[in-house]
Amino acid sequence: MHLLKLRFGAWQFAPAVWPTLATLFFFVLTMWLGNWQSGRAETKRALQARYDLATREAPIHVGSTLLDRESVLYRKLEVRGVFDDARTILLDNRVHEGVAGYHVLTPLDIGGGQLAILVNRGWMPAGRSRDQVSLPPIPRGEVKLEGMAVDPHSRYFELAQTPPQGRVWQNLDFERYAASYGRTLQPVLLMQTSQAGDGLLRSWPRPDTGVSMHVSYAFQWYSLATTLAVLWLVLNLERHQGDGE
Repeated sequence: MHLLKLRFGAWQFAPAVWPTLATLFFFVLTMWLGNWQSGRAETKRALQARYDLATREAPIHVGSTLLDRESVLYRKLEVRGVFDDARTILLDNRVHEGVAGYHVLTPLDIGGGQLAILVNRGWMPAGRSRDQVSLPPIPRGEVKLEGMAVDPHSRYFELAQTPPQGRVWQNLDFERYAASYGRTLQPVLLMQTSQAGDGLLRSWPRPDTGVSMHVSYAFQWYSLATTLAVLWLVLNLERHQGDGE
């Protein structure tokens, strides 16, 4: 059964019902996926633009109130508090210029209250042995820090769910860490930019929010939709064989 029959000189266009419906379904699906990826790319572009703007703005002061994560993401923050060195953890397999090492994360108790913020203080090399890790020196007493607020839920690839081994964690499980901590943690991770004389490296790269990846995926979905439409047209176009069915 055909939806229609159109003749163009020696050619006839006669698409069948079920192949046409199947093609229409997958065409709409691939176009929707392409639009979704395009929308994600636009969202990520906005985040990168906000990050670039934030590098030129004055920092937001972090006080005794809980931050709204979405409004401060990729913004500069300033905070005063005391480091809780007993709760320092190390994120393993962080590579800097080809050298394996750790990111050093320590909570900062804000103003002696019930709020704290987890601070990524910087990178240090792993050293010769991973059995005994020497922690870098930590400032004593109240300190003033500046840094960039980032999403604490970003994860690195791992082959298996590796449980934390003492201070060394494969990835930051923020909920698990926050649940075990005695104070309420701010909903962002502070990437410290201010210097502290502790030997840690803080040359943070501009965050890659994945714009190019989403653009690439969108192009693939739109290409697939175009291919489906072209195939549907070509496969339903044939030379007219006469007036018979």
